[in-house]
Amino acid sequence: MVFQPEPWRVKVVEPIRLPDPEERERRLVEAGFNVFDIPAEAVFIDLLTDSGTSAMSDDQWAGLMLGDESYAGARNFYHFERAVQDIFGFPHVVPVHQGRVAENLLFSTLLRPGHIVPNNSHFDTTRANVESNAGEALDLVIEEARRPDADHPFKGNVDLERARRLFERERERIPLAMLTLTNNSGGGQPVSLANIKAYAALCREHGIPFYIDACRFAENAWFIREREEGQQDRPVADIVREIFDLADGCTMSAKKDGLANIGGFFASRDPELVETIKRRLVLIEGFPTYGGLAGRDLEAVARGLREVLDPEYLRFRVKQVEAFGRSLIQLGIPVIRPVGGHAVYVDARAFLPEIPPSRFPAQALVVALYRQGAVRGVEIGSVMFGRTDPDTGDPVYADLELVRLAVPRRVYTNSHLQYVATVLEAIRDQRDRLKGLEIVHQAPVLRHFTARFREL
Repeated sequence: MVFQPEPWRVKVVEPIRLPDPEERERRLVEAGFNVFDIPAEAVFIDLLTDSGTSAMSDDQWAGLMLGDESYAGARNFYHFERAVQDIFGFPHVVPVHQGRVAENLLFSTLLRPGHIVPNNSHFDTTRANVESNAGEALDLVIEEARRPDADHPFKGNVDLERARRLFERERERIPLAMLTLTNNSGGGQPVSLANIKAYAALCREHGIPFYIDACRFAENAWFIREREEGQQDRPVADIVREIFDLADGCTMSAKKDGLANIGGFFASRDPELVETIKRRLVLIEGFPTYGGLAGRDLEAVARGLREVLDPEYLRFRVKQVEAFGRSLIQLGIPVIRPVGGHAVYVDARAFLPEIPPSRFPAQALVVALYRQGAVRGVEIGSVMFGRTDPDTGDPVYADLELVRLAVPRRVYTNSHLQYVATVLEAIRDQRDRLKGLEIVHQAPVLRHFTARFREL
């Protein structure tokens, strides 16, 4: 594979260590075969998540030195607020320490028992926040998204006909509609501008507030620029603004496309809703001009939100992940196609056809990645999204059994990703030896973070 060179120079390095096979085996056993419980110092290449794992720029680090740690009205809040208003166009901005808090504030304010929240696909914390507030998280992504090898440029699109039927049938039970950019649960797949416009129009037609999960807004805008007819050569910032001009508000984890290690926000056009959320914020996060963040972190987010719109950064970011995915395809590793913006998703069901969903093939591959090369990925399958049918008591398995290899922003070089490809190649050649798993301990909500397993 020919990789595009990184558009930056390295100033500071952090040593990483490849633990020996005996240590890796011991760590797996001690963690109950759940890589969330393995210390980071025992991980060589960490592709668990792209959330909060970015390398900040020299400008962001310089901004940390300008942190104003006043309790109320710190100058960094106004820099942060102005950046959000300039980029997204929402007049009211509430900082939080990460995206799931914004979700919690929104859903705990608007949801009542029996309410439905439609989305293209809810990710884990979004779904959990809906369900913990007695709502139903309903996925309306297009059918192509359920087929890993389907070649569709915008597999994050909403199925508009399903959305229309739902809105007509259940309008009184829908307090808001969501859209996730990019669609993390379905392979980091983008949503087209045409689909966003049509979905927003449906929401307006039925009087439903429209909110966007904006975690990877810049990557989605880049895909629109590259793939959608009529969008070529438009400034990314213009596409972003057109998208968010269609929405009533957004939730945002700035730990993704904010290029920061902590932070997020809730933004809206509804002043009454924002005032209610600010009152809740004071109880759980802090005063509305810091929202659980230090002033220096607000400054890092403000600068990161502007940096992420740089076309040179976005070109490399998306191309690096795409080249990583193509290198796996050339090795015969089945992945979701086309490759998404922030991660490569291995289709574990196709890779390990002998392990049934009841034995968690994606989690088995996660274990194999660490065992073979101290690489940490994450399962997005029946551990994360499996459930028990409330009527029959039978287990319900996920539509897809995926291993997400999320690439942190500006952290790993192309040679690091080539190493991961060689690890998967070695697993490919001995995959008949991989073992399924069973859960021996699980939490009632978000079980994948703390579950413990036994190899079979």
